Amino acid sequence: MIYTVTFNPALDYVIAVDHFTLGKVNRTVRENIFCGGKGINVSALLANLGYASTALGFVAGFTGTEIERGVKELGFSSDFIQVKKGMSRINVKLKSDEESEINGMGPDIQPEDTEALFGKLDRLKQGDVLVLSGSIPAAVGSDIYERIMERLRGRGVRIVVDAEKELLSAVLHLNPFLIKPNNHELGQMFGKELKTEDEIIAHARILKERGAANVLVSMAGDGAVLVDENGEIHRQGVCRGKVRNSVGAGDSMVAGFLAGYLKTGDYGYALKLGTASGGATAFSDGIGTRERIMELLGQLEENGGN
Repeated sequence: MIYTVTFNPALDYVIAVDHFTLGKVNRTVRENIFCGGKGINVSALLANLGYASTALGFVAGFTGTEIERGVKELGFSSDFIQVKKGMSRINVKLKSDEESEINGMGPDIQPEDTEALFGKLDRLKQGDVLVLSGSIPAAVGSDIYERIMERLRGRGVRIVVDAEKELLSAVLHLNPFLIKPNNHELGQMFGKELKTEDEIIAHARILKERGAANVLVSMAGDGAVLVDENGEIHRQGVCRGKVRNSVGAGDSMVAGFLAGYLKTGDYGYALKLGTASGGATAFSDGIGTRERIMELLGQLEENGGN
């Protein structure tokens, strides 16, 4: 079983306004509401590829109820902790001449809520996959990733971590199965700008030496590179298409990579399916569909190897 954790899921209210102007009444020309959160995005893409997963995390209030309803429509199950105080976030994402975001606070998570999450995670067993991704609410504690990974250590659970540099650096010694920084985040972890692919690969190798089994680095228009658990280097170019959406593309890459690896055990194929999945979301208004993913996968396979 695959489990994803979203500590602070949200309803994303995505609106488009022609030439947004401060201090004026602006009217939308397009609007959508999505269930948001990095783990939820991973589960949604996995569902589109036919892989079952269970979404974990915290929800509260009427917005939390809507998130639970929404994930069912997306095709996967959830086992969220119901928090008594506050409500799940509404995040406003404005697309106009410039993109802007206003993110809500989220519910008031108590220590007993965190313990309830630990209780659910204690059920994970050999062969399960756990995806930890996204920001952490202050009430939970910045060491929550480490606490979870320490708790599951030695159980044979493959753990994927997709998070900001401090969170990522803190868990390397706990040997995550996969980490996915982008090239800018990778450079930030070392306090420098990485300008060439060789520099990116060299620093990805350092993260592997520090404990990560597989290091996947996305490089926007320059594609992606993977340093796999055997020390092999895989390179993949980008898909062709018009970018419509930046939300969830990285999460989709993680999900596609996992699906490809679980299906074949082949890291080259996993990187291709991950790239196609990220592209399918970037070229869509929401999470990429299976049809779009397969179309882009075919495009990448036509273009040759890694």
